Order: sequence, then C-alpha cells, then structure tokens
Amino acid sequence: MSEDSRYEAVRSRDARFDGAFFFAVSTTGIYCRPSCPATTPRRRNVTFFPTAAAAQGSGFRACRRCRPDAVPGSAEWNVRADVVGRAMRLIGDGVVDREGVGGLAARLGYSARQVQRQLTAELGAGPAALARAQRAHTARVLLQTTALPVADVAFAAGFASIRQFNDTIKEIYALTPSGLRAARPGSRSGPAALPAAGVLPLRLAFRGPFAARQVFDYLARRALAGIEEVTGEPGRRTYRRTLRLPLGTGVAEVDEAAGDGWLDCRLHLTELRDLATAAQRVRRLFDLDADPCAVAERLGADPALAPLVARHPGLRSPGTVDPDELAVRAVLGRRAGPAAARALGERLVAAYGAPLPHPAGALTHLFPRAADLAAAPPAALGTSPARAAALRALAAALAARDVVLDAGTDRDATERALRGLPGIGPRTAGYIRMRALGDPDVLLAAAPPGGGDPAAWQPWRSYATHHLWAAGPAGPPATGTAADRPHGQDAHA
Repeated sequence: MSEDSRYEAVRSRDARFDGAFFFAVSTTGIYCRPSCPATTPRRRNVTFFPTAAAAQGSGFRACRRCRPDAVPGSAEWNVRADVVGRAMRLIGDGVVDREGVGGLAARLGYSARQVQRQLTAELGAGPAALARAQRAHTARVLLQTTALPVADVAFAAGFASIRQFNDTIKEIYALTPSGLRAARPGSRSGPAALPAAGVLPLRLAFRGPFAARQVFDYLARRALAGIEEVTGEPGRRTYRRTLRLPLGTGVAEVDEAAGDGWLDCRLHLTELRDLATAAQRVRRLFDLDADPCAVAERLGADPALAPLVARHPGLRSPGTVDPDELAVRAVLGRRAGPAAARALGERLVAAYGAPLPHPAGALTHLFPRAADLAAAPPAALGTSPARAAALRALAAALAARDVVLDAGTDRDATERALRGLPGIGPRTAGYIRMRALGDPDVLLAAAPPGGGDPAAWQPWRSYATHHLWAAGPAGPPATGTAADRPHGQDAHA
C-alpha cells in the first residue's frame, strides 16, 4: 500500500487493515488502528508505522479509545517465509520473553545483530521492542479484565521487575498501572471481578467475516476424548481442550458465538506467565490473524472457486496449539477412517498422555510427549507394524529436534525432513505443513470439476483446499491418504 491508500483506509475507518499498519498523529502524540472512530486527522499530521512497537519507539502512546494493541496480527507474517516473518511468529509465541534475543536468533539461524538489523530496517523496531509491546498488551488485558494485584500482573505479563513494568505502562499508555485499570471500559459499573484461580477471560480479535460454524464442525469431527471436546448446540457450542505450555499446563475454552469481531475465550492456567503464549496458540488454532477479504478477492476471481467462496465467507484454515501433537495425529490418520483414527489417538492418550494436575470435566490428559512415544514398544502403540514404525520414527525425530515444528521454522526445510522419514509421503507432509506450521499456501485437494487454475490461488491455496473439502466431493481413492479427504472424511486431526 502507498501512504495515500493507507490514509484513505483511515478516512474510511476500514477495519480490514487493523493490524496491517498503524497511524500516529503528531498533534496529539497518540497512535491508532485504521478503524479508530475518532475524528480523522489532517494528512500532514499523520505518520504510518508497520507495527505498534515502531510507533511506541517514536514516542507515541496508544489511543485509549480504539486500543490499537488489541487488533488481530498481520496476516503477512503467516504468508512470509523469510527471517522477518519467521521472527514475528516466534516473538508472538513468547520466545524472546523466555529465551531472549539470543535465543530467537539461534532458532532463526542468524546472529542477534543480523536479526536486530533486519527487523529494525523493515519494521522500525527490534525484537526486544516488539516483545515489549506484546508484554504491555498482555498487562493491559490483565489490568482491565481481572482484579489481580498489580505486582502479579507485572510478572504474569513477562516483565522482569515492577519498575520496568511501571515505566513501560506509563510510556505506552500515559497512565500508571492503577490508572489504566481505572480507565477500563465499563469501569463506572464497578471494579473488575476477580476470576477463579488461574482463569482469565479474553476476547480474541479477528478481522472480516468468520465462518464459526465450519471451524467448529471441523474441530468437533477431530476431537480426541480426554484432551478436547465440543459441547453445546450448533451456534452456541464451546470448544475446550488441554494445553501444554512452556511453564505449566492449561485449558482453553472458546465459544462459537462470535461477537462483533471477536471470539470469547477463557484460559485456565496453572502459571499466569503462560498467558501470552496460550492466547497466541489459540489464535493459531482458529486462524484468527487471517485476512479473509484478501483470500476472497484472490480465490473469488477464479470462476470455478467463486461459488464456493461465496457459500462460506470467512472460512479459515485451522492450525494447532501443539505442532508435535498434530504431526503424530497426522501419521495416525494415514489410510484410516475417522473413527479408526480417533480410536488410535485416544488409545495413545490413555496409555502415554500425562494426567492433568486437576481434571476439568471430560478433559483429563495432555497429549503424549514425543519422547515417550519414541520409547514406546511398537506393540504397545496398538496399530499396524508399519504405522507403529512411522510413528516411532517421527516421535524420535521430534524428540531429538531433527525435525522442528515451532512457529518460526523454515517450512521448506522442515517438509523435506518430514518426507525423509519412513511412512510420511508428500500429502501427509503437506498436511503437517498446512496445520502445524500454519502455511496458508498448501494445496491438498484436486481442482473442482469446472476447472480452475491453482497457480492463480497463491498465496492462499490452503484456504482453497478447505473450500474444496467443504464442498463435499466424493473423496479420494481407498489408497489415498486421509489428508486427501474432504472435511467430513478427513481422518487427520
């Protein structure tokens, strides 16, 4: 986009661009999202920034009216496979908070200086500043949605000290932490209620339409007893699942009924410092950083796909909260029917899954660790010798980190490594790439009978795959992998 087109988006308060860029106003010293309802500033007073961290680094504070830190993430980071895109996905997962800039650089295969230089040149902020902006957002959420003590908020958000926390909040929001809490929406109705221990209510923002029914159907068909479930009636369902997090465990609950641009979510965490990571992983599961308008514009231009796109506006490409789990379940789903794949997965959960410290209704376990599956006797896996061998080979590669499925991994290199393992062909590797690595450009379905040009669907071929699966074709030959099957027949998790 040119700066003039960005300004037109601001003038029209176009929410499609929330998170894609930010604008700051020199006369007020604040920065906003494009859809901010305030009076549109004069063009000469506006400066555009690619990230909130860049605006903060230039001395602007966050608008209290439009809360620009609460926007969906940019869909650009899901598309891009370069070091900047990979870095942004890892920062979102909390790697800088846990491992520092050096840890981020090591995961990317670059020096810390190279990563700093590339991010600053393109985004106007380095990895530390980007992580700091994320911590500030987490702190604001905790201050304005819970009655947790301020000191607990500081450390739960990832700050190293109370002083660092206070200074950051004052700089970004021009308020003290207690002042920011008092300024929360609806504060006149009384103080925020203290949730049950370890429970945090969140609103997960998304842009454009959201095909909630199709996403919840997709997840419900693949739910493994013990680690996930979908309860309630269509339109009012709740998806619940267990989470293995860097510092503890958790349970996520997400409601199907979408608000005006958000999904209601509740996180039950044993360690509050996992909040940002847990929220980001749930966002990836529901593909909430997608740009459905851009997807519809590209796919809808193909006459063969246009009716499918119109039928399900806002159809997402679900990801996962645990890439290793997804890969294991993909291998279990090869050449198996849905019921058989679920039975195999539930058998693994019962035999090798770690029990939750405190069961949450029907949720009792975490999915088994790769190291435990790699050490399991083949006969104990309860499947055919060939599938057991493939499963143990994958689990061993994951445990040894010969195959890495984190948010910032090199997708091409990882797919090659997966295809080098026994029992993993191109379609299973592609399915893992689409869901575990969040690649929006993986085609796993044949073109519709009316033709179509898959090359013209780039970079959104994963969404084309889901539209084609949702259309309900007859399904693959018996020798095909489960990844070829449409939504109702796909045995993959």
